[in-house]
Amino acid sequence: MVAKRFKDSNNGRLSYRPPAHLSPIASACWRKTVPFLEEQKPVEKIDSFLVEMYCTQYEIYRNSYEHLKEHGEVQEIWKPVQDSMGEIIDKSFQGFKRNPMTQIYSDAIKNLTKIGSELGLSPKSRSELLELNMQGDDQSAEDKMKSFFDREDDDDY
Repeated sequence: MVAKRFKDSNNGRLSYRPPAHLSPIASACWRKTVPFLEEQKPVEKIDSFLVEMYCTQYEIYRNSYEHLKEHGEVQEIWKPVQDSMGEIIDKSFQGFKRNPMTQIYSDAIKNLTKIGSELGLSPKSRSELLELNMQGDDQSAEDKMKSFFDREDDDDY
């Protein structure tokens, strides 16, 4: 028995079941995203990598947001004050620093936007895809084939 190629498995469509290695958050994103993509314009099996990246970036976005809610966008900086024996007797407030999780959050949003656009998940990208579909000429496939072969007949070899 010959195994189906990756692109041909599941009739070339994405599975509604998320890959087993995805976390619960990424899996939930997969289960919501794939049916939406299939409704808009069926996606190919090869697009599963893009959908997986989208879902994992969504998880990073969610986790970083939860961290920021708990710890804030900035963190206090305290410097310990020691006595002559090296024991900490007090601490001195030095100011604030940006929570490093804000950068992870920002990067995840940028990645979600970019990958989502490639998949047609934003209103703008959906309208652009719709315009591309409507710009196709009205010539039927049969007429295109006829004109192709007519051109070929005109050439002298």
